[in-house]
Amino acid sequence: VQLQASGGGLVQPGGSLRLSCAASGSTVNINVMGWYRQAQGQQRELVAVITNSGNTKYSDSVQGRFTISRDNAKNTVYLQMNSVKPEDTAVYICCAGTDYIDDYWGQGTLVTVSS
Repeated sequence: VQLQASGGGLVQPGGSLRLSCAASGSTVNINVMGWYRQAQGQQRELVAVITNSGNTKYSDSVQGRFTISRDNAKNTVYLQMNSVKPEDTAVYICCAGTDYIDDYWGQGTLVTVSS
């Protein structure tokens, strides 16, 4: 399984950004997709997860601001980031798996929140 993330970039505080991650290859057994993030000098954080039935879970730090969604037909997961803050600056890494999210890892996309 290959995961290709896109959509990162520079965004001002309070702004919005949408990340996408497309899965390819042997995707038939992928049930869970989501996003980690890692800021410089900090531990990796699980941001959001979505199952193929649409159940979602968010970290407390993004709850109410970020929305994860999924297009199963396209094997693509999205992360809509609203009301972003400087502390959201990080490399966002797309992940996927059968029972757990960390079976497969993408390369990540950098999100920088700055004025």
